[in-house]
Amino acid sequence: MRQVGIEAVNAYCGLAWVDVADLLSARGLDTSRMPNLMMCRRSVSLPCEDVVTYAVNAAQPLIAALSPEQRDRVELVLVATESGIDFSKAVSSWVHDLLGLSRRCRVLEVKQACYAGTGALQLAAAVVAASPVARARALVVTTDVPVAQVGTYHEPAQAPGGIAVLVSDQPDVAVLDRGANGFYSFHVMDAYRPEPDLDIVDTDLSLMSYLECLQGAFADYARKVDGADFVTTFDLLAMHTPFPGMVKGAHRMLLRRLGKADHLDVEDDFAARAEPSIRYAQQVGNPYSGSVLLALISAITYAPIDSAQRIGVFSYGSGCASEFYSMMVTPRARQRVSAMGLDDALRARHQVDPARYDALRSQHLAFGTRTATLDLAPCEDVLKGRTAPLLLFTGVTDYHRRYEWWGRP
Repeated sequence: MRQVGIEAVNAYCGLAWVDVADLLSARGLDTSRMPNLMMCRRSVSLPCEDVVTYAVNAAQPLIAALSPEQRDRVELVLVATESGIDFSKAVSSWVHDLLGLSRRCRVLEVKQACYAGTGALQLAAAVVAASPVARARALVVTTDVPVAQVGTYHEPAQAPGGIAVLVSDQPDVAVLDRGANGFYSFHVMDAYRPEPDLDIVDTDLSLMSYLECLQGAFADYARKVDGADFVTTFDLLAMHTPFPGMVKGAHRMLLRRLGKADHLDVEDDFAARAEPSIRYAQQVGNPYSGSVLLALISAITYAPIDSAQRIGVFSYGSGCASEFYSMMVTPRARQRVSAMGLDDALRARHQVDPARYDALRSQHLAFGTRTATLDLAPCEDVLKGRTAPLLLFTGVTDYHRRYEWWGRP
């Protein structure tokens, strides 16, 4: 069977950021917990940004790089999100339309908390592998704009963002290891959203569920993959990142439970294999369904990859579902990923103070707004100097959402 994996990947993490220490101070929270969070900045969404714009702005550069013939062979668009803007209509339909993709295409949406990005990636890979169409492609896009947990320690770690992955049998970035998938899922009320603007999170239960799932999913992986060893099998690691400090704690926990901690320097092992994967999360936060994909991009960007390397990936979603899987990162991966310019985009973001962050947050249109036009004036200083193309959300007319390009793609 043909190899299938990631042909190209891109992230869009917004146009603004707030300093995490400043946000904690403004909320009256304990800044001495900064070392546990291991975060510096948190991305901030503008009123003219929503889950559709994050998705399209992440995917548009990937689609623009395809020839017309290649674009016509995108036969699946799969959007992963827990930030719906309609109780029935899928976000994926807007994404498919705004990207100008062929009508000969499956268009679907997936919801399974932060695990949805991995679930979508694996489904897309299976579709491509089974397709009778030569050079078939699938587009997977994760996109979320979290409901702010104002005044809690969750707030600094939450982040809006979109990650787009082009899946094909020309995996220039990474080849998925076929059949190397460990699963561990069960019902738990660790996090849920009973109303559009209300998130309920049982922090301790969620953290314990994450750790249980990491151990369980890796054990299932090891049962399926002969000789799999958490230390020696994987050159790099990328994990779902609720906050960067959680990854460090989870790495240490699993090494101890597997009996590996006595035989190696845990700090050195984390620095070599896992720390590169948290660099972007430290500057962005947790973009929910795209969290583990952002970790993967970070690992490829910041780890010394001079030859093909195997990366172990752990994805977790509250509720809960989890998977441990692996892929071979190609020597071309860093060049392909760096060419998307994510580092430049993050540096170009506009800093806002906590008061401005709160003002921007209050200007987002509420779920279910029937008719409204967004005033872009409060965002003009952030938008100034931004180069096209950039999709913006401009308002709603009789429940029909309106989008306009800042420039022309």
